[in-house]
Amino acid sequence: MNSPRAAAPSSLAPAAPATAPVPTAGVPTAGGPRRRGSLGPVGLVLAGGVSVQFGGALAVTLMPRAGALGVVTLRLLVAAIVLLAVCRPKVRGHSRADWSTVVVFGITMAAMNGLFYQSVARIPLGTAVTLEVLGPLVLSVLASRRALNLVWAGLALGGVFLLGGGGFSSLDPTGVAFALGAGAMWAAYIVFSARTGRRFPQADGLALAMVVAAVAFLPLGIVESGSKLLDPTTVALGAAVAVLSSVLPYTLELLALRRLPASTFAVLMSLEPAVAATAGFLVLHQALSATEALAITLVIAASMGAVRTQVGRGKAKGLDG
Repeated sequence: MNSPRAAAPSSLAPAAPATAPVPTAGVPTAGGPRRRGSLGPVGLVLAGGVSVQFGGALAVTLMPRAGALGVVTLRLLVAAIVLLAVCRPKVRGHSRADWSTVVVFGITMAAMNGLFYQSVARIPLGTAVTLEVLGPLVLSVLASRRALNLVWAGLALGGVFLLGGGGFSSLDPTGVAFALGAGAMWAAYIVFSARTGRRFPQADGLALAMVVAAVAFLPLGIVESGSKLLDPTTVALGAAVAVLSSVLPYTLELLALRRLPASTFAVLMSLEPAVAATAGFLVLHQALSATEALAITLVIAASMGAVRTQVGRGKAKGLDG
């Protein structure tokens, strides 16, 4: 992700940084550029997606040195340090409910990252992201409650069936389970990301949640990797993964969402399995068969369709109102 990202409204598919000012679906934010300037924020989102997936590919190459849990630990620690330095969030003046929300958000973030990296240690990156994206897709389908979304759900299931060769016999079942678990955590992440964004200003909630995630994951990383986490080369590569997979994409998406409708953002995020497959091919030499490519295409189409259906529903409500 991967994707370890942030979130837009929970009714949409994959989303944006929790603390970004999320615009109303289909409506540009106040003061944002007109349609003519939309290429800028679209480019930011695409750059963020490329950064995340190539960061994930780099993380896979780092796993023999530090292990999956060690890589996650380094990523979360470095990202937390950078976000604390940049955001300098206030720790006073928040209610117990505020802290409960940010703690759950952080734990969800840690679980999502941990499960995803355990997955890519066992199955190809493009396949893992395709399975992971089912979490936000299911959330979108359930939130919309429209019959048309059953079509998108069926399309996604068809893609998953093809991806597994009719039974996932060609894939490590443990890796598949980890990817699906990461997808479930991604859906939860979207919900708590939005809640955190409502309770904390700017990116304060994201920075604090990242600290919670790093602290929660640190014992796991120490148990698996121990002194390997102190190796200078490993630390440098882990820092690169953190910048590519967390710091840079969060920043780019935060900037993009100030000028881009959340609906457009969610559609662009639906392309992540394709970007992941490309990164897996270029960096890890993980080639896709024609069947696997078709499966990923079906899941992408289902994700885009679910988002567009939800946007159309929102516009219809607006007209009725």
